[in-house]
Amino acid sequence: MTDWPILHEYAASGNCYKIRLTAAFLDLPIERREYDIMKGETRTADFLAHVNANGRIPVLQVGERFLPESNAACFWLAEGTHLVPHDRFDRADMLRWMFFEQYNHEPNIATLRFWMGWVGERNLTDLQRAQIPAKQEAGRAALALMDEHLAKQDWLAGHALSLADVALYAYTHVAEDSGLFVLSETPAVERWIARIEAEPGFAAMSA
Repeated sequence: MTDWPILHEYAASGNCYKIRLTAAFLDLPIERREYDIMKGETRTADFLAHVNANGRIPVLQVGERFLPESNAACFWLAEGTHLVPHDRFDRADMLRWMFFEQYNHEPNIATLRFWMGWVGERNLTDLQRAQIPAKQEAGRAALALMDEHLAKQDWLAGHALSLADVALYAYTHVAEDSGLFVLSETPAVERWIARIEAEPGFAAMSA
């Protein structure tokens, strides 16, 4: 047991990755504990009782306290650092993009990645299969909105890399994994991805 924060995670999850990436950009050590969501390891009685009663990951453990929700965990790590803008408006704008990520982006792009890559289309329920076109359309709309914004400035909020970029990079850079999105259709987003990957401290999802 170390004094470092502990990340309870499934490494292939973009929501878990954004926490690792935040820590990497800040050169902060974290301990990692892996759970296989495909085997139901976050639904056991022990996990529900001691880690997250919601049965989901990631969860960042800080001492004896547990912080679910990926963007909240990122903010705990990054508060007071260069990843959180000092300007009041830019800081609020960073939060705006982080809310956008969880409301408009992740439920569509991440969900389709999981459905197509992990569950498999043939194993989806009829309800899930019926949702694919709407989720694809909403995901494309989210990427298009990002592309329009990033065509005008290098970063999502303010004038430098922030948690907004980290949060949205996590699932954007693997959007094509579902086979339902084409990043070349959003060239400003592609350039933004390259900028993030060139930043000091960057760590790939597989790292």
